Amino acid sequence: MRKWVYTFGNGQSEGSAGERDILGSKGANLAEMASLGLPVPPGATIISPACTWFADHQRHFPESLPKQIDQALAEIERMSGRRFGGVTKPLFLAVRPGSRVPIPGMIEAILNLGLNDETVEALAEETGDRRFAYDCYRRFISSFGDAVMGLDRGYFEDLTEAEMRARGVSLDTDLDAEALIDIVAAMKELIFEEMSEAFPQDPREQLWATISATYQAWLAPRASAYRALHGIPVEWGTALNLQAMVFGNRNAASASGIVLTRNPETGERQLFGDYLPNSQGSELALGERKLYPVSGRAHANSNAGVTSMEAQFPAAYAQLRDVAARLEAHYRDMQDIEFAVDDGRLHVLQARPARRSVKASLRLAVEMVGERLITREEAISRIDPVSLEQLLHPAIDPSVERNVMGTGLPASPGAASGEIVFTSEDAVAAYREGRKVILVRAETSPEDVHGMHVAEGVLTLRGGVTSHAAVVARGMGIPCVAGASGLRIDTAAGTLTGFGVTLEKGDFITIDGSLGQIINGEVPMIQPELSGDFAEIMEWSDAIRRLGVRSNADTPADARGARSFGAEGIGLCRTEHMFFEEGRINVMREMILAEDEDGRRAALAKLLPMQRSDFIELFEIMHGLPVTIRLLDPPLHEFLPKANEDVAETAVAVGMDEDKLRRRIEDMHEFNPMLGHRGCRLAISYPEIAEMQARAIFEAAVKAAESTGAAVVPEIMVPLVSLRSELDYVKAAIDGVARKVAEETGVFLDYLVGTMIELPRAALRGQEIAEAAEFFSFGTNDLTQTTFGISRDDAGGFLTTYKRKGIIEQDPFSSLDFDGVGELIKIASERGRKARNDLKLGICGEHAGDPASIRFCEQTGLDYISCSPFRVPIARLAAAQAVTGLSAR
Repeated sequence: MRKWVYTFGNGQSEGSAGERDILGSKGANLAEMASLGLPVPPGATIISPACTWFADHQRHFPESLPKQIDQALAEIERMSGRRFGGVTKPLFLAVRPGSRVPIPGMIEAILNLGLNDETVEALAEETGDRRFAYDCYRRFISSFGDAVMGLDRGYFEDLTEAEMRARGVSLDTDLDAEALIDIVAAMKELIFEEMSEAFPQDPREQLWATISATYQAWLAPRASAYRALHGIPVEWGTALNLQAMVFGNRNAASASGIVLTRNPETGERQLFGDYLPNSQGSELALGERKLYPVSGRAHANSNAGVTSMEAQFPAAYAQLRDVAARLEAHYRDMQDIEFAVDDGRLHVLQARPARRSVKASLRLAVEMVGERLITREEAISRIDPVSLEQLLHPAIDPSVERNVMGTGLPASPGAASGEIVFTSEDAVAAYREGRKVILVRAETSPEDVHGMHVAEGVLTLRGGVTSHAAVVARGMGIPCVAGASGLRIDTAAGTLTGFGVTLEKGDFITIDGSLGQIINGEVPMIQPELSGDFAEIMEWSDAIRRLGVRSNADTPADARGARSFGAEGIGLCRTEHMFFEEGRINVMREMILAEDEDGRRAALAKLLPMQRSDFIELFEIMHGLPVTIRLLDPPLHEFLPKANEDVAETAVAVGMDEDKLRRRIEDMHEFNPMLGHRGCRLAISYPEIAEMQARAIFEAAVKAAESTGAAVVPEIMVPLVSLRSELDYVKAAIDGVARKVAEETGVFLDYLVGTMIELPRAALRGQEIAEAAEFFSFGTNDLTQTTFGISRDDAGGFLTTYKRKGIIEQDPFSSLDFDGVGELIKIASERGRKARNDLKLGICGEHAGDPASIRFCEQTGLDYISCSPFRVPIARLAAAQAVTGLSAR
């Protein structure tokens, strides 16, 4: 007979943290904490396979489950000294679902399960507080009626408000026992009227109805849609945790709260979080009451003068501090802990790895290595490579005067400016139009995640540093200011008001998530300094990784930025970008429009010193590091004017009749330029272009070697090769120029000639092409286009539909398609090295900044990756993680 239920409590547990797949994240942590002897209320976990059984057997439960639940309840009764449904010392349950990953749309915790017309009186007698007992009953009926019976919670809220108005009291006034008794009776009557069934009085009936409703929620459309979107199998199911109730709302000596073992913004070792005296945990998330800091040090700027838990509950705080230290040492990670204080006694309800800013993650990783809790390999595995981007972007210039229109809690660090939007739908719409926005909400919920994903930052009027908005924003790496209670939103008017200023939708604001400030207007930003913990993690990553990390850089500014981020050379310099600058474009057009080779060479002679000076500067900045320069790639018509006024100006500049120029432009138009007269085809048709560029490269290399004293070994990339004969032809021209420059300067340079593999035929003929090429650089952007037959410029609309309908899991232009494009890379690499065992292999598409794609490059044995400058730190860290096989949770 299968074991469906695992009990825990009183220092013992039948499960452990390693059984997350069946106990769920919440259940596994409860089991582990109980085993550690922490003050966890006794309970039991119904394992997730029971949910799967329910789904596979026409909504029936396993035959042995009822008996096992009865046995578990008996064990909880023994450990708690209470009886489920008893008229003296009754046991009440908190029922909390918990799958191995969070799923929006699931039933929230059902508290106080077991309350009925008899046990409520028993609770009142035990506590001597009828108001408290009936308030718990009211809360239970409302949550059970909504989540289990299907009667919207709004009905119960309306009923309560009507009762309060009838009694002439304000909505924030605590009701007395008599009023609560009347409300409970009215709620039960409402359920009967609306649902044609009575509110269940049998505690076991309540429990089984809750179990069934939880499993139904797992299978409901909302949860199913989320699972499909995130690739979560339905057969994972959800576990269900039954725990003896503790009451954070019992009396003035009670409270509930959430605490992190370190500051989530900075990583500083301190208890950081919120609590509410005389409250249940759900009230923290609602943000309807003012939150209090756990530690006297937390929120000193924004909550000055309020009573901290440290001051109000010193004994419970001291115990909480010890629990936090034990959990962090046990899990060797920063923890997020939910707790309750029931009549002065501390109870731990949940612990999990805490979300934190990347700055805090770096500090935590470095400090834990110093404390010998984790290795350097584990330290780098704790950092999400993509999250490093938030360290690389602007912060508010400290010299700028701030027009602060409100303050809140610093919930997620960083700063951002954008237009005000009040709904997630408006945020998405603005994003599609290319506008940057700040999502402003009273509070956020899981339904707002899609809007948060596209927003530059989030501002909420309610909630604390552990609210939904704060936690999700920190995970996404975007700034968030929460609990800005001094601001007001008028949804109907579409306005945000604070400090006497009223702003409308579309107006710009800036939020500083590190200080909790909301600033009127857009303000200047500055670049951060990358040192300290960041530099240490980068140094460790560089020592571990095997892959070289270069940067795509077309300008000196790009090259300097790449060096500052730790690039080990340039993996792709797109020379065409150099010709679009003012003072050059018309010379380029003169070359394109020339009638014959002599005319083209005359124009190219003007371009030669321009190209040479560009390359000298790039070589000097890289100071001996490898620089891969791609010969001219795009079709020539892309350099010609399109607008009427530009055509007229160009005609004057190049000395050509305007009508004749228009005819030439029309003649050069290509219907499918991506597969047209470009790349090596240009170098074959007009070898003088490749010769000019080769001369500029070699002459620049000689000059840079003289000025820096560092040897320069240029790598010349021939684009769009599909035939070895194409590469042979262009390489012969390059070699010829190299000999001439050597004779003229007396300097014989080492150099490499290779090709960009961006066509399937080139990949398949890798062995043959490698006989002529000294390196392959995989241009994964174009290789993806030519493999799929998809234009990345036009695919956005239907690829989104493909992802939504499950046709593809990832956009192949964001993360490498391992099965198709990846297979071609493997084939080209293996066949290429058969012909030339020292063939240098790299990729230079934007996939080089994607951690999953970098793992593939490591596994395939490539030598280097080359990405945009701002993604270099991401690539350095991801390359190290690829070696260790570890990655950020």
